Amino acid sequence: MYPLRRNRRLRTNESMRSLVRETIISPNDFIVPLFVVEGKGVKEEIASMPNYYRLSLDILQKEVKELWKLGLKSVLLFVKVDDKLKDNSGKEALNADGLMQRAIKTVKNAVPEMIVMTDVALDPFSIYGHDGIISEGKVLNDDTNAVLAEMSLSHAMAGADIVAPSDMMDGRIFEIRTLLEDEGFCDTGIMAYSAKYASAFYGPFRDALDSAPVDAKDIPKDKKTYQMDYGNREEAIREALMDIDEGADIVMVKPGLCYLDIVRDIKEVVNVPVAVYQVSGEYAMLKAAAEKGWLDHDAVLLEQVTAIKRAGASMIASYFAKDVAKLIN
Repeated sequence: MYPLRRNRRLRTNESMRSLVRETIISPNDFIVPLFVVEGKGVKEEIASMPNYYRLSLDILQKEVKELWKLGLKSVLLFVKVDDKLKDNSGKEALNADGLMQRAIKTVKNAVPEMIVMTDVALDPFSIYGHDGIISEGKVLNDDTNAVLAEMSLSHAMAGADIVAPSDMMDGRIFEIRTLLEDEGFCDTGIMAYSAKYASAFYGPFRDALDSAPVDAKDIPKDKKTYQMDYGNREEAIREALMDIDEGADIVMVKPGLCYLDIVRDIKEVVNVPVAVYQVSGEYAMLKAAAEKGWLDHDAVLLEQVTAIKRAGASMIASYFAKDVAKLIN
């Protein structure tokens, strides 16, 4: 007790604080989300995500080489699909020569050691902007799962190390795992978006991919029939445990900062790595506040990612990954 015990002794200077620090951030903690578009020489800034870009394949090749030099060893790929290729069945998602499949090969050819994760969901390919097939005003669960499994197989055949189903359909992890095993891709990992909440923080991401739900008759106006209600906590644990039982190697909580209680809850009950997605709205808010001079960008950024890891994240998907790596290095 005081004065025999003085906690401030271990806070006297930065060397001392570093010595006893419990949570250490490194580039190894990060997954870098990347947006890919058709074309050549394209580096197109996303208006609602300052200093973040859509990249054509030739620029993607240069980007992943730079990321590797910074110590960032994992990327998560998303594709912006031309409107003329969109439908209600996800046909283009299964194209062996589709943009995603070529992006996977581009990354692997540029940096063979880079871990390539791929988004598995139908919204970038859907004329309706939903993660599944639409029929009679509803998102079909089982029909969608069949397409997601084939999509995952296509990504694995192209060279993906980990497929990342972000759709929130019931049972899709089992369908994907079963097909991968049947086709001999037993080493392909699955990172399940297990606790993906119906959040208002996704707006800039949907701008990046032009994948927001369309405003049309008989089309669900949002994704609340499959993404989780943000008022629920115990449901997140059930979702994570079910995904693990179905074959998930990693489970994810999305978004990040507003859901750190969920991260801790899940971390305490699972025996697999827990990923957290620090989403586009979180990125945009800090960028906007820093631009106004209201927050110290770098100081707040490091505090945020440290908080996410401290809560229990084994890895963090973040648009700030490159910024953090530069700050650390």
